[in-house]
Amino acid sequence: MKKAFVFCLFCIPMLVAAQGTAVEGFDHWTTASLKSLSEPLAATAASDPHHVATKQLSSYKNEYFLLAHREADGQAEWHETEADVFFVQSGSATLVVGGTLNGAQTTAPHEQRGGTIEGGTRHKISAGDIVHIPPRVPHQVLLDGTKDFTYFVVKVKGY
Repeated sequence: MKKAFVFCLFCIPMLVAAQGTAVEGFDHWTTASLKSLSEPLAATAASDPHHVATKQLSSYKNEYFLLAHREADGQAEWHETEADVFFVQSGSATLVVGGTLNGAQTTAPHEQRGGTIEGGTRHKISAGDIVHIPPRVPHQVLLDGTKDFTYFVVKVKGY
């Protein structure tokens, strides 16, 4: 009985402390939280010249997380040092991937946007789909007649 008392004396405070201590780098976005975060993006996208809005949710050494909302076709884009992982939240689109990016402009270091993709393949994507786009691969989101398309993006850095 004495051993059980000593065990409880030392372990219970540790368990309580562990439950209250956040784990560095841990993030959790629920379906409800993503929905509430995406709602203000619609107003921002409506006034954006490209009809897109993004919100950076978190950033770490090797990756960062965005929520993106589109109300029109996206520009063709290319990232030299980052891979994209899309988790489609709502809507549907055609993702053009691969081929050659022609006429794009450098918009940031290691980033090009605009122009057209020649010879890419088309993939239908919709809510629940997950897509990985390697670095140095042209890609473009084209809406399929829907008025909006929302997706969670993991940008993997360091390629």
